[in-house]
Amino acid sequence: MTETTQQHEQLRWKLPAWRLIKYLGLSFLVPVLAVFTALVLGALIIWLTGKDWMAAYIGLWQGSFGSPGAIAATLVRSTPFIITGLAVALGFKAGLFNIGAEGQLYAGALLAVVVGTSLVGWPAVIHVPLAIVAGAVGGMVWGAIPGYLKARTGAHEVINTIMLNYIALRMTEWLIKNRTPYILGDPLDASGSRTRFIAASAVLPHIPNTNLHVGILMAGLLTFLVYWLLYHTTIGFEVRTIGANPAAARYAGIRVPRTMVLAMALSGMLAGLAGAGEVLGVERALKTDFFSGLGFDSIAVALLARSNPLAMIASGLLWGGLLNGARLMQVRAELSIDVIKIVQALIIMFVAADQIVRWIYRIRPHEPGDEMTFSRGWGT
Repeated sequence: MTETTQQHEQLRWKLPAWRLIKYLGLSFLVPVLAVFTALVLGALIIWLTGKDWMAAYIGLWQGSFGSPGAIAATLVRSTPFIITGLAVALGFKAGLFNIGAEGQLYAGALLAVVVGTSLVGWPAVIHVPLAIVAGAVGGMVWGAIPGYLKARTGAHEVINTIMLNYIALRMTEWLIKNRTPYILGDPLDASGSRTRFIAASAVLPHIPNTNLHVGILMAGLLTFLVYWLLYHTTIGFEVRTIGANPAAARYAGIRVPRTMVLAMALSGMLAGLAGAGEVLGVERALKTDFFSGLGFDSIAVALLARSNPLAMIASGLLWGGLLNGARLMQVRAELSIDVIKIVQALIIMFVAADQIVRWIYRIRPHEPGDEMTFSRGWGT
């Protein structure tokens, strides 16, 4: 870590309790104000189009959090965003830009489907964990490939992960759509766009009479595990150190190539778990376009949480709520779905350009705890 970051880390634990709360509060204040500012500008855009912005936002709230059914649907919709946001944030902490979460989602989902459809007759207590582990392994392998290429050859992870996204997507399409012979595709599916349904013994347990599944609990557990890994283990310290300064990390004796590969593998594992959770808990089959755009939305979720694992739950819930409430928002105010995309884009813009929000609300810059680690650029 840089000297400034080390000083901030030490300062947090030396401050009185009330000042520590103040610093932690300020670190979350900017994202909250960014969301608020984006909603205000979104309301202005809706008003300029001649629509009722109040009705639109009431519909958005009711469609996302306004009833027990809406809350349940938002929780289910938010789960993959929380987990893939953790995956992207873990890469950020190592100074790596993992833009391949979508490909890792497909890799994890594919292996989960293979296990879920092939081990028919196995007891659920064995079948479900095996399918989850298969998803984790698929995402881990798909994430380790660009990590190895980055560590050993210097090939940039952004290019490699983008290419691996296409490979994973097209490979999934071929495995599902191939009919001579059928590989993973379902002969009973006339559209030829999905796999066979997984066995009942591989389905994630659900709360009766709801669509809530244990994948939601898995997202919460992973959030705290990633936080513990990053801030309470030697591996996490090494990951954060190479993210802050790889030259200093190498001088300190940290094996930078190995840590890079490990960080990308763990990032891919998280994305693979998200893919497995969606297949085993929601769709119970894999469609060719099931994860379209989810991997890229996870980058926005990680940015909104400022790469803080503990903030990923709130960030994912916000993102899932925006998507889940968009339909009722459309109906209530007769709006296009593009309006919700505009609001999302404004949120990303204000979070990424946080100095604008600090200037608008007169917030002091460079408070301890506000740091975000991103990839270091194309030349490193």
